[in-house]
Amino acid sequence: MKRFKSLSILLALLWSAATIQAQPENVVFILSDDHRYDFMGFHERAPDFLETPSLDRMASGGMHLRNAFVTTALCSPSRASILTGRYAHNHGVVDNNRPVPQGTTFFPQLLQDAGFETAFVGKWHMGGESDEPQPGFDHWVSFPGQGVYYDPMLNVNGERSRFEGHTSDVLTDQALAYLDGRSTDRPFFLYLSHKAVHAQFEPAARHEGRYDDVEPAYPVTMANTERNYRGKPTWVREQRYSWHGVDYMYHGALVYDQFYRRYAETLLSLDESVGRVLDYLEENGLAENTLVVYMGDNGFMFGEHGLIDKRAAYEESMRVPMLAYAPGYVEAGSAVDAMVLNTDIAPTMLSLAGIEIPQEIDGRSFLPLLAGESIADWRTEFVYEYFWEYNFPQTPTVYALRGDRYKYMYYHGLWGINELYDLDLDPLERHNLIESPGHVDRAREMRNRLFDILEADDAVDVKFLPPGDFQADERLLDAE
Repeated sequence: MKRFKSLSILLALLWSAATIQAQPENVVFILSDDHRYDFMGFHERAPDFLETPSLDRMASGGMHLRNAFVTTALCSPSRASILTGRYAHNHGVVDNNRPVPQGTTFFPQLLQDAGFETAFVGKWHMGGESDEPQPGFDHWVSFPGQGVYYDPMLNVNGERSRFEGHTSDVLTDQALAYLDGRSTDRPFFLYLSHKAVHAQFEPAARHEGRYDDVEPAYPVTMANTERNYRGKPTWVREQRYSWHGVDYMYHGALVYDQFYRRYAETLLSLDESVGRVLDYLEENGLAENTLVVYMGDNGFMFGEHGLIDKRAAYEESMRVPMLAYAPGYVEAGSAVDAMVLNTDIAPTMLSLAGIEIPQEIDGRSFLPLLAGESIADWRTEFVYEYFWEYNFPQTPTVYALRGDRYKYMYYHGLWGINELYDLDLDPLERHNLIESPGHVDRAREMRNRLFDILEADDAVDVKFLPPGDFQADERLLDAE
Protein backbone atom coordinates (compact mmCIF):
# COMPACT_ATOMS: atom_id res chain seq x y z
CA MET A 1 0.00 0.00 0.00
CA LYS A 2 2.85 2.38 0.90
CA ARG A 3 4.61 1.48 -2.34
CA PHE A 4 1.45 2.25 -4.36
CA LYS A 5 1.03 5.59 -2.53
CA SER A 6 4.65 6.58 -3.23
CA LEU A 7 4.25 5.69 -6.88
CA SER A 8 1.09 7.82 -7.09
CA ILE A 9 2.88 10.80 -5.58
CA LEU A 10 5.81 10.36 -7.99
CA LEU A 11 3.48 10.22 -11.00
CA ALA A 12 1.63 13.30 -9.79
CA LEU A 13 4.88 15.23 -9.44
CA LEU A 14 6.04 14.15 -12.90
CA TRP A 15 2.70 15.17 -14.42
CA SER A 16 2.84 18.54 -12.65
CA ALA A 17 6.39 19.19 -13.86
CA ALA A 18 5.41 18.30 -17.41
CA THR A 19 2.52 20.74 -17.42
CA ILE A 20 4.52 23.72 -16.09
CA GLN A 21 5.93 25.78 -18.91
CA ALA A 22 9.63 26.41 -18.77
CA GLN A 23 10.84 29.97 -18.20
CA PRO A 24 10.60 31.97 -21.45
CA GLU A 25 13.80 32.64 -23.37
CA ASN A 26 12.69 35.67 -25.41
CA VAL A 27 11.29 39.05 -24.34
CA VAL A 28 9.15 41.69 -26.02
CA PHE A 29 9.00 44.85 -23.93
CA ILE A 30 6.33 47.33 -25.08
CA LEU A 31 6.46 50.85 -23.68
CA SER A 32 3.71 53.43 -24.12
CA ASP A 33 3.97 57.15 -23.44
CA ASP A 34 1.75 58.95 -20.89
CA HIS A 35 -0.69 56.04 -20.58
CA ARG A 36 -2.72 56.26 -17.37
CA TYR A 37 -2.75 53.17 -15.14
CA ASP A 38 -6.55 52.98 -15.19
CA PHE A 39 -7.14 53.60 -18.92
CA MET A 40 -7.44 49.91 -19.78
CA GLY A 41 -10.85 48.49 -20.57
CA PHE A 42 -10.72 45.73 -17.95
CA HIS A 43 -9.68 48.06 -15.13
CA GLU A 44 -12.30 48.68 -12.46
CA ARG A 45 -11.69 52.45 -12.73
CA ALA A 46 -11.66 52.61 -16.53
CA PRO A 47 -14.16 54.89 -18.31
CA ASP A 48 -17.20 52.88 -19.40
CA PHE A 49 -16.72 53.66 -23.09
CA LEU A 50 -13.03 52.72 -23.32
CA GLU A 51 -12.06 49.90 -25.69
CA THR A 52 -8.71 48.14 -25.25
CA PRO A 53 -9.33 44.53 -26.37
CA SER A 54 -5.63 43.68 -26.76
CA LEU A 55 -4.63 44.96 -23.33
CA ASP A 56 -7.67 43.15 -21.94
CA ARG A 57 -6.39 40.03 -23.70
CA MET A 58 -3.00 40.41 -22.00
CA ALA A 59 -4.70 40.76 -18.62
CA SER A 60 -7.05 37.79 -19.07
CA GLY A 61 -4.27 35.62 -20.49
CA GLY A 62 -1.53 36.86 -18.19
CA MET A 63 -0.88 39.02 -15.15
CA HIS A 64 -1.93 42.51 -14.14
CA LEU A 65 0.65 44.19 -11.91
CA ARG A 66 -1.81 46.47 -10.17
CA ASN A 67 0.63 48.62 -8.24
CA ALA A 68 3.24 49.63 -10.81
CA PHE A 69 4.95 53.01 -10.41
CA VAL A 70 7.69 55.14 -11.89
CA THR A 71 10.31 56.76 -9.69
CA THR A 72 10.17 59.95 -11.79
CA ALA A 73 7.06 60.81 -13.82
CA LEU A 74 8.82 62.38 -16.79
CA CYS A 75 9.75 60.79 -20.13
CA SER A 76 13.56 60.86 -20.23
CA PRO A 77 14.27 60.15 -16.54
CA SER A 78 11.77 57.29 -16.52
CA ARG A 79 13.15 55.74 -19.71
CA ALA A 80 16.68 55.97 -18.36
CA SER A 81 15.52 54.27 -15.15
CA ILE A 82 13.99 51.45 -17.20
CA LEU A 83 17.20 50.91 -19.17
CA THR A 84 19.61 51.24 -16.24
CA GLY A 85 17.57 50.02 -13.27
CA ARG A 86 18.65 53.15 -11.41
CA TYR A 87 17.09 56.25 -9.89
CA ALA A 88 17.41 59.53 -11.79
CA HIS A 89 19.73 60.90 -9.12
CA ASN A 90 22.04 57.98 -9.92
CA HIS A 91 21.82 57.69 -13.71
CA GLY A 92 21.93 61.47 -14.16
CA VAL A 93 19.13 61.94 -16.72
CA VAL A 94 17.08 64.18 -14.44
CA ASP A 95 15.09 65.99 -17.15
CA ASN A 96 14.15 65.76 -20.82
CA ASN A 97 17.21 67.70 -22.01
CA ARG A 98 20.02 66.12 -20.00
CA PRO A 99 22.27 63.79 -22.05
CA VAL A 100 22.99 60.26 -20.94
CA PRO A 101 26.33 60.37 -19.08
CA GLN A 102 29.32 58.75 -20.78
CA GLY A 103 29.92 55.23 -19.56
CA THR A 104 26.27 54.50 -18.73
CA THR A 105 25.42 50.81 -19.08
CA PHE A 106 22.00 49.84 -20.44
CA PHE A 107 20.81 46.36 -19.53
CA PRO A 108 20.45 45.27 -23.20
CA GLN A 109 24.25 45.54 -23.42
CA LEU A 110 24.47 42.79 -20.81
CA LEU A 111 21.90 40.75 -22.72
CA GLN A 112 24.08 41.09 -25.83
CA ASP A 113 27.08 39.83 -23.89
CA ALA A 114 25.02 36.82 -22.83
CA GLY A 115 24.18 35.94 -26.45
CA PHE A 116 20.85 37.72 -26.97
CA GLU A 117 19.97 39.44 -30.21
CA THR A 118 18.56 42.83 -29.27
CA ALA A 119 16.43 45.40 -31.08
CA PHE A 120 15.07 48.84 -30.32
CA VAL A 121 12.11 50.25 -32.26
CA GLY A 122 10.54 53.63 -31.52
CA LYS A 123 10.92 56.61 -29.22
CA TRP A 124 14.31 56.98 -27.50
CA HIS A 125 14.01 60.58 -26.26
CA MET A 126 17.07 60.86 -24.08
CA GLY A 127 19.73 63.48 -24.61
CA GLY A 128 17.69 65.88 -26.73
CA GLU A 129 16.83 65.23 -30.37
CA SER A 130 19.24 62.43 -31.23
CA ASP A 131 17.98 59.43 -33.21
CA GLU A 132 21.43 57.82 -33.46
CA PRO A 133 21.83 54.10 -32.68
CA GLN A 134 22.61 53.50 -29.02
CA PRO A 135 24.74 50.91 -27.21
CA GLY A 136 23.08 47.59 -26.49
CA PHE A 137 21.07 47.11 -29.67
CA ASP A 138 21.90 45.01 -32.72
CA HIS A 139 18.96 46.46 -34.64
CA TRP A 140 17.92 50.10 -34.36
CA VAL A 141 14.84 52.07 -35.48
CA SER A 142 14.13 55.49 -33.99
CA PHE A 143 13.26 59.13 -34.64
CA PRO A 144 14.35 62.51 -33.20
CA GLY A 145 12.91 63.68 -29.91
CA GLN A 146 9.15 63.33 -29.46
CA GLY A 147 8.62 62.43 -33.12
CA VAL A 148 5.42 62.97 -35.09
CA TYR A 149 2.16 61.05 -35.37
CA TYR A 150 2.10 60.79 -39.15
CA ASP A 151 4.68 59.89 -41.82
CA PRO A 152 7.70 59.67 -39.50
CA MET A 153 11.31 59.97 -40.59
CA LEU A 154 13.02 56.92 -39.12
CA ASN A 155 16.67 56.15 -38.59
CA VAL A 156 16.97 52.46 -39.44
CA ASN A 157 20.42 51.22 -38.49
CA GLY A 158 21.99 54.55 -39.38
CA GLU A 159 20.05 55.31 -42.57
CA ARG A 160 17.10 57.72 -42.57
CA SER A 161 13.94 57.19 -44.61
CA ARG A 162 10.40 58.52 -44.42
CA PHE A 163 7.58 56.05 -43.83
CA GLU A 164 3.93 56.74 -44.61
CA GLY A 165 1.16 56.15 -42.13
CA HIS A 166 0.30 56.59 -38.47
CA THR A 167 3.40 56.21 -36.32
CA SER A 168 1.86 53.53 -34.07
CA ASP A 169 1.27 51.38 -37.17
CA VAL A 170 4.66 52.17 -38.71
CA LEU A 171 6.56 51.24 -35.54
CA THR A 172 4.60 48.00 -35.24
CA ASP A 173 5.42 47.17 -38.88
CA GLN A 174 9.09 47.75 -38.10
CA ALA A 175 8.95 45.58 -34.99
CA LEU A 176 7.32 42.67 -36.82
CA ALA A 177 9.76 43.05 -39.73
CA TYR A 178 12.60 42.69 -37.24
CA LEU A 179 11.06 39.53 -35.81
CA ASP A 180 10.73 38.13 -39.33
CA GLY A 181 14.37 38.80 -40.15
CA ARG A 182 16.06 37.99 -36.85
CA SER A 183 18.46 35.14 -36.23
CA THR A 184 16.55 32.04 -35.18
CA ASP A 185 19.39 30.42 -33.25
CA ARG A 186 19.60 33.08 -30.53
CA PRO A 187 17.16 34.34 -27.90
CA PHE A 188 15.89 37.84 -28.65
CA PHE A 189 14.98 40.98 -26.75
CA LEU A 190 12.72 43.45 -28.59
CA TYR A 191 12.04 46.88 -27.09
CA LEU A 192 9.04 48.46 -28.85
CA SER A 193 8.76 52.07 -27.63
CA HIS A 194 5.66 53.92 -28.81
CA LYS A 195 5.09 57.65 -29.20
CA ALA A 196 1.42 57.20 -28.33
CA VAL A 197 -0.28 58.46 -26.32
CA HIS A 198 1.85 61.56 -25.87
CA ALA A 199 0.23 64.97 -26.40
CA GLN A 200 -0.71 66.48 -28.71
CA PHE A 201 -2.85 63.45 -29.41
CA GLU A 202 -3.50 62.43 -33.02
CA PRO A 203 -5.51 59.24 -33.52
CA ALA A 204 -5.16 57.12 -36.61
CA ALA A 205 -7.61 58.25 -39.32
CA ARG A 206 -9.65 55.08 -38.86
CA HIS A 207 -10.24 55.98 -35.19
CA GLU A 208 -10.76 59.71 -35.43
CA GLY A 209 -14.17 60.71 -34.11
CA ARG A 210 -14.87 57.30 -32.51
CA TYR A 211 -15.61 58.96 -29.18
CA ASP A 212 -17.15 62.23 -30.36
CA ASP A 213 -20.34 61.48 -28.46
CA VAL A 214 -18.57 60.67 -25.18
CA GLU A 215 -19.18 63.02 -22.27
CA PRO A 216 -16.07 62.88 -20.04
CA ALA A 217 -16.60 62.32 -16.34
CA TYR A 218 -14.68 65.09 -14.57
CA PRO A 219 -12.66 64.01 -11.52
CA VAL A 220 -14.12 65.33 -8.27
CA THR A 221 -10.83 67.05 -7.41
CA MET A 222 -10.90 69.09 -10.64
CA ALA A 223 -13.38 71.71 -9.45
CA ASN A 224 -11.92 75.05 -8.38
CA THR A 225 -13.44 74.98 -4.90
CA GLU A 226 -12.14 75.73 -1.45
CA ARG A 227 -12.82 72.15 -0.42
CA ASN A 228 -10.50 70.80 -3.10
CA TYR A 229 -7.66 73.19 -2.25
CA ARG A 230 -7.99 73.49 1.50
CA GLY A 231 -4.66 72.36 2.94
CA LYS A 232 -2.96 72.09 -0.48
CA PRO A 233 0.33 73.82 -1.29
CA THR A 234 -0.15 77.18 -3.02
CA TRP A 235 1.48 76.02 -6.27
CA VAL A 236 -1.20 73.36 -6.92
CA ARG A 237 -4.09 75.80 -7.26
CA GLU A 238 -1.98 78.38 -9.09
CA GLN A 239 -0.97 75.81 -11.69
CA ARG A 240 -4.58 75.64 -12.91
CA TYR A 241 -3.75 78.72 -14.99
CA SER A 242 -0.48 77.37 -16.43
CA TRP A 243 0.46 75.08 -19.34
CA HIS A 244 -0.27 72.07 -17.11
CA GLY A 245 -3.55 73.33 -15.64
CA VAL A 246 -7.14 72.73 -16.68
CA ASP A 247 -7.91 76.45 -17.02
CA TYR A 248 -5.05 77.20 -19.45
CA MET A 249 -4.19 73.85 -21.01
CA TYR A 250 -1.19 74.02 -23.32
CA HIS A 251 -1.33 77.83 -23.37
CA GLY A 252 -5.11 77.84 -23.69
CA ALA A 253 -5.06 76.12 -27.07
CA LEU A 254 -7.10 73.09 -25.99
CA VAL A 255 -10.57 72.29 -24.70
CA TYR A 256 -10.68 69.62 -22.00
CA ASP A 257 -13.48 67.45 -23.43
CA GLN A 258 -11.91 67.23 -26.88
CA PHE A 259 -8.47 66.67 -25.39
CA TYR A 260 -9.85 63.75 -23.37
CA ARG A 261 -11.62 62.18 -26.37
CA ARG A 262 -8.55 62.42 -28.62
CA TYR A 263 -6.44 60.75 -25.93
CA ALA A 264 -8.80 57.77 -25.83
CA GLU A 265 -8.94 57.59 -29.65
CA THR A 266 -5.14 57.71 -29.96
CA LEU A 267 -4.94 54.83 -27.50
CA LEU A 268 -6.84 52.60 -29.96
CA SER A 269 -3.93 52.23 -32.41
CA LEU A 270 -1.59 51.51 -29.52
CA ASP A 271 -3.89 48.73 -28.36
CA GLU A 272 -4.04 47.34 -31.90
CA SER A 273 -0.24 47.30 -31.95
CA VAL A 274 -0.20 45.10 -28.86
CA GLY A 275 -2.69 42.75 -30.53
CA ARG A 276 -0.59 42.50 -33.68
CA VAL A 277 2.49 41.56 -31.64
CA LEU A 278 0.60 38.89 -29.69
CA ASP A 279 -0.87 37.50 -32.93
CA TYR A 280 2.57 37.32 -34.54
CA LEU A 281 4.01 35.42 -31.59
CA GLU A 282 1.15 32.91 -31.63
CA GLU A 283 1.14 32.44 -35.40
CA ASN A 284 4.90 31.84 -35.46
CA GLY A 285 5.11 29.42 -32.53
CA LEU A 286 6.83 31.91 -30.23
CA ALA A 287 4.09 32.68 -27.71
CA GLU A 288 4.98 29.97 -25.21
CA ASN A 289 8.66 30.86 -25.25
CA THR A 290 8.34 34.66 -25.06
CA LEU A 291 7.58 36.98 -22.18
CA VAL A 292 5.66 40.10 -23.22
CA VAL A 293 5.70 43.01 -20.79
CA TYR A 294 3.61 46.14 -21.35
CA MET A 295 3.97 49.32 -19.32
CA GLY A 296 3.74 53.11 -19.51
CA ASP A 297 6.67 55.48 -19.02
CA ASN A 298 4.61 57.60 -16.60
CA GLY A 299 1.02 58.34 -15.76
CA PHE A 300 -1.17 61.24 -16.85
CA MET A 301 -3.45 63.52 -14.86
CA PHE A 302 -6.76 64.38 -16.48
CA GLY A 303 -7.85 67.23 -14.24
CA GLU A 304 -7.07 65.70 -10.86
CA HIS A 305 -6.31 68.63 -8.50
CA GLY A 306 -6.85 70.90 -11.52
CA LEU A 307 -3.72 69.53 -13.21
CA ILE A 308 -2.93 68.13 -16.65
CA ASP A 309 0.02 65.95 -17.65
CA LYS A 310 2.47 64.40 -15.14
CA ARG A 311 5.53 65.35 -12.98
CA ALA A 312 3.69 65.64 -9.65
CA ALA A 313 3.78 62.95 -6.97
CA TYR A 314 0.02 62.38 -7.10
CA GLU A 315 -1.15 58.86 -7.88
CA GLU A 316 -2.43 59.53 -11.41
CA SER A 317 1.00 60.92 -12.34
CA MET A 318 3.28 58.26 -10.85
CA ARG A 319 1.21 55.09 -11.33
CA VAL A 320 1.48 53.25 -14.65
CA PRO A 321 -0.16 50.32 -16.42
CA MET A 322 1.84 47.09 -16.34
CA LEU A 323 0.93 43.69 -17.78
CA ALA A 324 2.91 40.49 -18.26
CA TYR A 325 1.98 37.74 -20.71
CA ALA A 326 3.66 34.36 -21.21
CA PRO A 327 1.22 31.46 -21.76
CA GLY A 328 2.05 28.51 -19.54
CA TYR A 329 4.48 30.52 -17.43
CA VAL A 330 2.48 33.52 -16.22
CA GLU A 331 -0.85 32.34 -14.84
CA ALA A 332 -3.78 33.50 -16.95
CA GLY A 333 -5.98 36.07 -15.22
CA SER A 334 -3.60 36.53 -12.30
CA ALA A 335 -2.80 39.78 -10.51
CA VAL A 336 -0.33 40.96 -7.90
CA ASP A 337 -0.50 43.92 -5.54
CA ALA A 338 3.22 44.20 -4.83
CA MET A 339 4.78 47.60 -5.58
CA VAL A 340 6.73 47.24 -8.82
CA LEU A 341 8.88 50.08 -10.17
CA ASN A 342 10.37 51.08 -13.49
CA THR A 343 13.79 50.45 -11.90
CA ASP A 344 12.77 46.78 -11.57
CA ILE A 345 12.58 46.13 -15.32
CA ALA A 346 16.35 45.87 -15.83
CA PRO A 347 17.04 43.38 -13.02
CA THR A 348 14.00 41.32 -14.01
CA MET A 349 15.20 41.02 -17.61
CA LEU A 350 18.71 40.14 -16.43
CA SER A 351 17.33 37.49 -14.04
CA LEU A 352 15.33 35.96 -16.87
CA ALA A 353 18.56 35.67 -18.87
CA GLY A 354 20.45 34.20 -15.92
CA ILE A 355 22.75 37.22 -15.69
CA GLU A 356 24.10 38.40 -12.35
CA ILE A 357 22.54 41.75 -11.41
CA PRO A 358 25.16 44.53 -11.13
CA GLN A 359 25.53 46.00 -7.65
CA GLU A 360 24.81 49.55 -8.79
CA ILE A 361 21.25 48.69 -9.90
CA ASP A 362 18.65 50.14 -7.53
CA GLY A 363 15.71 47.97 -8.59
CA ARG A 364 14.93 44.34 -7.83
CA SER A 365 13.87 41.44 -10.00
CA PHE A 366 10.16 40.65 -9.83
CA LEU A 367 10.60 37.49 -11.91
CA PRO A 368 9.40 35.27 -9.02
CA LEU A 369 6.15 37.26 -8.92
CA LEU A 370 5.53 36.46 -12.59
CA ALA A 371 5.96 32.77 -11.82
CA GLY A 372 3.34 32.99 -9.06
CA GLU A 373 5.81 32.95 -6.18
CA SER A 374 5.86 35.34 -3.26
CA ILE A 375 8.86 37.40 -2.17
CA ALA A 376 8.95 37.64 1.60
CA ASP A 377 11.00 40.81 1.92
CA TRP A 378 9.50 42.72 -1.01
CA ARG A 379 9.28 46.51 -0.64
CA THR A 380 6.41 48.20 1.17
CA GLU A 381 7.55 51.74 0.25
CA PHE A 382 9.69 53.58 -2.27
CA VAL A 383 11.10 57.03 -2.97
CA TYR A 384 9.73 59.21 -5.76
CA GLU A 385 11.59 62.25 -7.11
CA TYR A 386 11.04 64.98 -9.65
CA PHE A 387 13.50 67.79 -10.34
CA TRP A 388 12.38 71.31 -11.23
CA GLU A 389 12.64 72.17 -14.93
CA TYR A 390 13.45 75.57 -16.36
CA ASN A 391 10.91 75.08 -19.18
CA PHE A 392 8.07 74.23 -16.78
CA PRO A 393 8.73 76.27 -13.64
CA GLN A 394 5.27 75.87 -12.11
CA THR A 395 6.02 72.37 -10.75
CA PRO A 396 8.53 72.27 -7.89
CA THR A 397 11.20 69.73 -7.08
CA VAL A 398 9.55 67.06 -4.97
CA TYR A 399 10.80 64.09 -3.00
CA ALA A 400 8.12 61.68 -1.82
CA LEU A 401 7.94 58.52 0.24
CA ARG A 402 5.09 56.37 -1.02
CA GLY A 403 4.18 53.61 1.42
CA ASP A 404 1.54 50.92 1.23
CA ARG A 405 -0.88 53.22 3.06
CA TYR A 406 0.61 56.68 3.60
CA LYS A 407 2.37 59.06 1.22
CA TYR A 408 4.58 61.94 2.30
CA MET A 409 5.59 64.69 -0.18
CA TYR A 410 8.40 67.15 0.50
CA TYR A 411 8.81 70.24 -1.69
CA HIS A 412 12.29 71.69 -2.04
CA GLY A 413 12.14 75.46 -1.68
CA LEU A 414 9.43 77.86 -0.58
CA TRP A 415 6.42 76.31 -2.28
CA GLY A 416 4.05 76.26 0.67
CA ILE A 417 3.34 73.31 2.89
CA ASN A 418 4.30 69.69 2.30
CA GLU A 419 1.72 66.92 1.96
CA LEU A 420 0.72 63.72 3.77
CA TYR A 421 -2.11 61.42 2.69
CA ASP A 422 -3.79 58.31 4.00
CA LEU A 423 -4.30 56.43 0.71
CA ASP A 424 -6.63 53.87 2.26
CA LEU A 425 -9.11 56.42 3.58
CA ASP A 426 -8.38 59.12 1.02
CA PRO A 427 -7.37 57.53 -2.32
CA LEU A 428 -8.13 60.77 -4.19
CA GLU A 429 -5.58 62.67 -2.07
CA ARG A 430 -8.02 65.41 -1.10
CA HIS A 431 -7.25 65.79 2.62
CA ASN A 432 -3.71 66.86 3.43
CA LEU A 433 -2.85 65.59 6.91
CA ILE A 434 0.46 67.42 7.23
CA GLU A 435 -0.93 69.83 9.84
CA SER A 436 -3.16 67.32 11.59
CA PRO A 437 -2.09 66.98 15.26
CA GLY A 438 -2.89 63.28 15.13
CA HIS A 439 -0.34 62.70 12.37
CA VAL A 440 2.63 64.66 13.75
CA ASP A 441 4.70 61.59 14.56
CA ARG A 442 3.94 59.88 11.27
CA ALA A 443 4.84 62.95 9.20
CA ARG A 444 8.11 63.44 11.05
CA GLU A 445 9.01 59.76 10.87
CA MET A 446 8.31 59.58 7.13
CA ARG A 447 10.25 62.79 6.49
CA ASN A 448 13.24 61.47 8.39
CA ARG A 449 13.12 58.10 6.67
CA LEU A 450 12.82 59.75 3.25
CA PHE A 451 15.96 61.81 3.78
CA ASP A 452 17.83 58.95 5.42
CA ILE A 453 17.27 56.94 2.25
CA LEU A 454 18.30 59.80 -0.04
CA GLU A 455 21.34 60.75 2.04
CA ALA A 456 22.51 57.13 2.22
CA ASP A 457 22.35 57.02 -1.57
CA ASP A 458 24.16 60.38 -1.90
CA ALA A 459 21.06 61.73 -3.65
CA VAL A 460 20.92 64.88 -1.54
CA ASP A 461 22.97 66.47 1.20
CA VAL A 462 20.47 67.35 3.89
CA LYS A 463 22.96 69.73 5.55
CA PHE A 464 22.66 72.10 2.60
CA LEU A 465 18.89 72.26 2.39
CA PRO A 466 17.62 75.75 3.25
CA PRO A 467 15.96 75.97 6.69
CA GLY A 468 12.79 77.23 5.02
CA ASP A 469 12.31 73.85 3.39
CA PHE A 470 11.30 72.45 6.74
CA GLN A 471 8.98 75.25 7.78
CA ALA A 472 5.73 73.30 7.39
CA ASP A 473 7.08 70.33 9.28
CA GLU A 474 8.46 72.55 12.02
CA ARG A 475 4.92 73.81 12.55
CA LEU A 476 4.01 70.21 13.21
CA LEU A 477 6.67 69.98 15.87
CA ASP A 478 5.37 73.18 17.44
CA ALA A 479 1.87 71.68 17.52
CA GLU A 480 3.07 69.06 19.96
